[in-house]
Amino acid sequence: MSNKSYVLIASLILAACSGSDNPTESIASESSPLAAVQSDACDNFNSDGTALFGDLHVHTSYSFDAAANSLGTTPTDAHRYARGEAIPFFPVDPQGIPLGSVKIDRPLDFLAVTDHGEFLGERALCRTEGSPTYETTFCNNYRANQRQGMMMLASVITTETPERITELCGADGSLCRDYAESPWQDIQLAANSANAPCEFTSFVAYEYTGTPGTSNYHRNVIFRDGNVPSKPVSYIDAPIDSKLWSALDAVCDIEDGCDYLTIPHNSNLANGRMAPYMQLEDTTEAKRAYASARLKREPIMEIFQHKGGSECINGLSSVFGAPDELCDVESVRRMGENKTYVTRDVVAGELTLGQASQITVECEPGTTGDSGMLGAGCVHPTDFQRSGLLVGLIEEQAIGLNPVKLGIIAATDTHSSTPGAVIESAWTGAVTGEATPAERLQPGLLTSGIDGNPGGLAGVWAKENTRDAVFDAMLRKEVFGTSGPRIRPRLFAGWNLNEGLCEDADMVAKAYASGVPMGADLMPTATNTNGPSLLAYAAKDPDGQPLQALHLIKGWIDGDGKMHNEVITVAEAETGADSLCVVYNDTHFDASQSAYYYLRAVEPETARWHTYDCAALTEADRPEVCTNGVYPESIREMAWTSPIWYQGQ
Repeated sequence: MSNKSYVLIASLILAACSGSDNPTESIASESSPLAAVQSDACDNFNSDGTALFGDLHVHTSYSFDAAANSLGTTPTDAHRYARGEAIPFFPVDPQGIPLGSVKIDRPLDFLAVTDHGEFLGERALCRTEGSPTYETTFCNNYRANQRQGMMMLASVITTETPERITELCGADGSLCRDYAESPWQDIQLAANSANAPCEFTSFVAYEYTGTPGTSNYHRNVIFRDGNVPSKPVSYIDAPIDSKLWSALDAVCDIEDGCDYLTIPHNSNLANGRMAPYMQLEDTTEAKRAYASARLKREPIMEIFQHKGGSECINGLSSVFGAPDELCDVESVRRMGENKTYVTRDVVAGELTLGQASQITVECEPGTTGDSGMLGAGCVHPTDFQRSGLLVGLIEEQAIGLNPVKLGIIAATDTHSSTPGAVIESAWTGAVTGEATPAERLQPGLLTSGIDGNPGGLAGVWAKENTRDAVFDAMLRKEVFGTSGPRIRPRLFAGWNLNEGLCEDADMVAKAYASGVPMGADLMPTATNTNGPSLLAYAAKDPDGQPLQALHLIKGWIDGDGKMHNEVITVAEAETGADSLCVVYNDTHFDASQSAYYYLRAVEPETARWHTYDCAALTEADRPEVCTNGVYPESIREMAWTSPIWYQGQ
């Protein structure tokens, strides 16, 4: 099945440090991670690309806020799950021993475990008996209740000027930084040991977790291979995106063999804080420097995960276009909605929960909001991919570079060590407080519980299943996301694509030869006045539902600088189809207007996850959400390609 001509290079440069965590959890002690290096192409190498499915957003017990802390599951367990093995799962007995097990329906092709980089040391100090701060009041309160401990640490990252906790980390924070070394080595070893070139790709990674104003500012940091910094650069170290990239550049130099990319997520909960140029001097030079750094280091974003969808929102006054009902599928933000959300506060080590409500409105121009991670606060165009891409086109006209030029993936963001657990009928929760049907059917902390969902998958069109090939696919944005099914979509654009491509056995090779793939720029030519033609294709999940429609989404900036988008149904199959394909000609194209195009493949309606949980309970035990119709009983599963961009002339 695969070429075995690769070598494993063992390095012994990483020694165990005095801050090792609980010995029963620790994976690495005195040996270093193994770096897998491929020497030849895989036997299944495909120059036209193969669709690979994975998860690039996964948490284990090495994260301070993970449900996996109740299970004791580690990065190694997450890799075992991704490759098809059963791992421990809920329920947990009074002694804290998991009694259940869980197994993925189909193994994944690639994985990045992204435990939070901020509190690896703090977590180790409070959980390791005999550590210098194990018996402090802080650590005793931290261990008293899992949610309480989570909020005690989370309070550090809800400010724009984060600082480590002196009682725990010492005056200069060095104790926490030192104790982060051992878990970071464990994370590396788990990824490098699981990586099997040509068969399964595992990346060393972590999450950068900023939550200023309780708004989302999270990013996953993915390293190309086993050459990584000695410690993660966290939000506490670099509390703004531009500082994150510069700090990582200082410790991860491409010339020295280290390479990385970052992936923003939950932009639907950002309250405008993921807009470009935050905390930046208002000059063209500064903006161009920012855009250049982002274009190099942040090629893609999450469009869907368990905290909802980030494709689009209806009702933005700054964007002209007809409403799109599919924007509301698994949406936790709707314009004009009176949103009731769970609040929480920690005073003297005690966690207090409450409720509040707020009507969702647009952010005032030039401002940001708060409380997005609670599903509240104002909405900015950059909170959603479709309108954010338009903001990027406008900025490109102003400064010559596009700072919002993002491809598309999806993920689970599971906090239970279960990457790729996306089946609606078999969902067993993603975060703390979702271990049973009764728990999942209640409002949860943040946008979890009944407001959450199983999440989605990342897809890449890679030439082979290796770290380099998957990483390169992400860099060139030839990637896609799905809400769970393994739908395989492709999009090409050109000025003279053959209208018979869909019937051509060499369709993909000829599309590459005469056009550009998703994630690329369609460059203008002297003969482009008739508009581009786009090859839109998708194949169904082999084990899933037939496809019902292909939607081409176009966004553009008109001559007056106004933002527009349109959803164009380019193919339909009322009874469903194994695949859909069409060459679409944009007859309304204006060569002077900047534009983007991306493809959305849609399945028929199927049952939402909560209907299965409702059915599992007796009628007397079913909560109101099972009968009041507030949450739809059905959803539409989808897949989205990265865009293709055109810069107006």
